[in-house]
Amino acid sequence: MSTPTTGTMTGAALLDALHAALTRYVVLPNPQAADAVVLWIAATHAQPAWAHAPRLVIRGPEKRCGKSRLLDVVEATCHDPFITVNSSPAAVYRSISDDPPTMLVDEADTIFGPNAAGNEDLRGLLNAGHQRNRPAKRYDANTNRVESIPTFAMAALAGIGAMPDTIEDRAVVVRMRRRAPGEQAAPYRHRRDRPGLRRLADDLTRWLRADLTVLENAEPTMPVEDRAADTWEPLVAVADHAGDTWPDRARAAVLALTGEAASSDQGSVRIRLLMDCRTIFGDHDAVPTAFLIDRLRADPEAPWTTLGKTGITPAKLAGMLREFDITSSNVRFPDGTQAKGYQRAHFTDAWARYCPPAEGEPSQPSQPSQPWSGRDGTSPWDGTSRPTKTGRPALTSIGTAGTAGTAPPLGHVTGGAA
Repeated sequence: MSTPTTGTMTGAALLDALHAALTRYVVLPNPQAADAVVLWIAATHAQPAWAHAPRLVIRGPEKRCGKSRLLDVVEATCHDPFITVNSSPAAVYRSISDDPPTMLVDEADTIFGPNAAGNEDLRGLLNAGHQRNRPAKRYDANTNRVESIPTFAMAALAGIGAMPDTIEDRAVVVRMRRRAPGEQAAPYRHRRDRPGLRRLADDLTRWLRADLTVLENAEPTMPVEDRAADTWEPLVAVADHAGDTWPDRARAAVLALTGEAASSDQGSVRIRLLMDCRTIFGDHDAVPTAFLIDRLRADPEAPWTTLGKTGITPAKLAGMLREFDITSSNVRFPDGTQAKGYQRAHFTDAWARYCPPAEGEPSQPSQPSQPWSGRDGTSPWDGTSRPTKTGRPALTSIGTAGTAGTAPPLGHVTGGAA
């Protein structure tokens, strides 16, 4: 591959050349993903200018989706590539400086998967290194001093399936897939093709390093906020610096890839619990703990029956909700029955802060929630045990799930928090 020097190419032309090289060897899932990868690669050449080091997550549902091939092209075109597979944590930490290399991890399950014991230091580095001034502290017995080791570095990770939330929340996520019939990509040969790509990388370095001060002071208008804006800002700054069609393409990529991530994001298990509780509550003011547990367990596609060895229990439910300052109370129902339960008022703040709007919530128990009682104080149940989709009888009394009885109507709090 022959690449002209920056003396004859504008920044936009360099990005166009990188895009042409990338799409020659790799079939990306959509044009926005291709633009995002181009801008991420370019941003690695100006790392000293950035306040945040976005990760690039390359994931696919199965083998042979092009993840490793994409990582090959990233390796050939990024700034100072550093392969971390089989590298010791000490070697990785010692390789990071004020002008850090670009870390590349293939088969990222070696870092995050179930067989990843012993890689806590690398996981910590990948989490902390997204932001400047998050050094690792190590005690050096030889000098009897505490060392401050920098962690800031851009990193690309490729693997099957999703990465941990702490990584993907700081990443440009590209979901690869197998090529369909008719989709073609040129074979990549390291010895033949890499030298030309490295010349393109050198041109990107010369272009961007000449304007580090401009890039460091850039404040591009972002179509997203908060951590997403932090993650994407270096890419958009590069696009604005290049000009031509790239500013618009960059912002289109931001919206497309962050929207894709949001539509498939189930969040942490605690967020899933909040959303499922919201669905179970319906429009009622309080529900008994036993009823909440039963309804959570009734969804065969939810994680609640497999949470730990015994599935979700009242104690586990209380522990998870306590993180959101939600506690159970003694609730007295109009028929005189009293039981531990949860009040809607204790959930509303957490629902507003952590959950998407109810109309678009991605986490819906597969069985529609049956109201414990209506706001008029009446019970919709006749006291008989009803079958559920799991084949287990539904809770029909405050006591054990599946015990026949009369479902009490809404109650009010009479005691303190449990």
